[in-house]
Parts: sequence; structure tokens; C-alpha cells
Amino acid sequence: MQSLSLISLTLISAAVLAACGQKADETPATAPAETTQACGKVTVASMNWQSAEVLASIDKIILSQGFGCEVEIVPGDTMPTLTSMMEKGQPDVAPEAWINAVREPLEAAVNEGKLHYAAHSLTDGGVEGWWIPKYVADANPDLKTIDDALKRPDLFPAPESKGKGAVHNCPSGWNCQITTDNAFKAWGAKDKNFVLLDTGSAAGLDGSIAKAYERKEGWLGYYWAPTSILGKYEMVKLDAGVPLDREAFDNCNAKACDNPTKTDWPRAEVITVVTDRFKNAGGPAYDYLAKRSWGNDTVNQLLAWMSDNQAAGDDGARHFLRNNEAIWSTWVSPEVAAKVKAAL
Repeated sequence: MQSLSLISLTLISAAVLAACGQKADETPATAPAETTQACGKVTVASMNWQSAEVLASIDKIILSQGFGCEVEIVPGDTMPTLTSMMEKGQPDVAPEAWINAVREPLEAAVNEGKLHYAAHSLTDGGVEGWWIPKYVADANPDLKTIDDALKRPDLFPAPESKGKGAVHNCPSGWNCQITTDNAFKAWGAKDKNFVLLDTGSAAGLDGSIAKAYERKEGWLGYYWAPTSILGKYEMVKLDAGVPLDREAFDNCNAKACDNPTKTDWPRAEVITVVTDRFKNAGGPAYDYLAKRSWGNDTVNQLLAWMSDNQAAGDDGARHFLRNNEAIWSTWVSPEVAAKVKAAL
């Protein structure tokens, strides 16, 4: 967004002050700097997984303390949040949108100017697929692909289906639940004596991995990176055994589909999505979101700290900002960085 001229800023400031019953030369002592005046109210979606939660909290601190925004965190999830942004223009910001499964309608909204892509939240992208514990992989070096694993239901016993193997599904309501269900169909897992196990929630999925590790039992299912769980419990991603078929993935495997096909998961693009209203009104605050990006190693370290300390998003955000100034200070001006540091 191009900067307003000094004359335009003067006229706008005068109009705003006049509307408040104040003379233009009576600037309050607490008035924000000129660079923050356009920000106003901002709604930021906090998705229901750890990395997205802490990123939303980081954005809240920087936008409010550094740019003078009035930030409201609202609960979010991939499909409901992006659908609401496309149809209603709310919330203003989805900090960590995994867009692969909603690419077609999202691209249409971007092309229409309703939404905009800011920074890639994860510079490395997100990694998705089916994983097994490293101790299972080490003990069974022939297990390299999904097909290999599906030949051995005995190694991945279903807890309530005697004699069958289990594939652990993605949490309910997440779009990866659809892609996992379609992968289960595409690889013919049911005919190979497997059941698709509903984990119910992110906590349920994480708990199933932790339980398997504690008992040194087999585990097979969907997971993604970066996450604290993959830092705490060493897992091995199975090779799909087939290349990515982008058309099949986008047009079938990522949707409700009767005939999904075997295809690798694409490396997920994880992007900050903003509404047109915020892009136009946010000024320097939008510029921050267009720069704000971090690598998977940084995220894994932070998520591991959060898990070890049972820290919520706000605590994780403050820990990151206090200990990683060399990273986040590149996202903002020195003036904004100083304001954020003073508020920590």
C-alpha cells in the first residue's frame, strides 16, 4: 500500500480530531505515532493447533504493542475460518492457513480481490503424510512405503478390533480428516485388514502417539510437521510410493470423493491470509504480516518448549519474543521493535 502524502495525512488527522470535538493542534499526549493510526480494530484467528495458536499470539502482541491495533483473538479452524473470510470478510487475519485443501476457492477469492496472501507463515512449508515410530522402522527395515506398512496389520494393532490393523485419522473437523479418509480408500486399506481410527481431537491424536511410545507398540497414521510431538517422539514418514498427482489431489483427494487415487501429499503452502479491508486499512501493520515468516526448526524448538512447560499461546509468544529478537526484529522497523520490547 502506497504511503499517503503529508498533505493527505494532515487533512485526515484534522478531520478525525474535529469529529472527536478536538482542535487539530491539541494532540493528546497518548496519541499513537502516525504509522499506527490506520490500524484500528483487527480480528485474528487462532487455529486449534499449537503452532497456529502461538503465531496468532505473537501477531496480537506485535500488532497491538508495536502498531497500536485493537486486536481481538477469535477461535478458528481451516475450513470455517477461510470460508467466513471469503463470504463475510471476517476475521481479518488467518496467520497460519494451510491452503492446499482449499486452494481452488481461496485462489478465486484472491483473484476477485476479496482476500490477499501476505507472508508464507512457514518458509519451509508444511509436511503431511503417514508416519510410524522410528523403533518400528528400525526393527522392520523393509517398511519404506505406505503399501509396505499395509502388508503388516499385525504391527499396528487396532485397540478395539482384534486381528485388524489401525490407521489413525486426522482430528475431527480438520480438512486432513478428508485427505486421510481418501488415502485410506485409495490404498485399499480396508481390504488389507485395516480400520480407520477416529482420534477425535488433536489431543487424542497426540495421546495415541505418546501411548504407543510408552508401551513401544506399533502406530500408523496421519501427522504433519512442524510440531512438538515429532520433536519429542521420533517418527518416520512413510514414502507414498507414488509421485504427487496435483490434479488428483486438488480435485478429488482433498474433497469428498468417491474414487480417490494414490498420490503423495503436496508440501503444504502455509500462508498468512488477510481480508481486503485489512490490507487497505492496515498500512504498516499489513507490511509486518507481509514480512513475518519463520522456519520449521524455529517453530519446533518453540513448540517443544511450550509442551515441556505446558505453556499456552500467549506464554509461548512472550518466550519467543524475549529470546529470539534476532528473528522477529527483521519483521518490523526499529521503532516498532523498541515498542514491543518495552511491552514484554
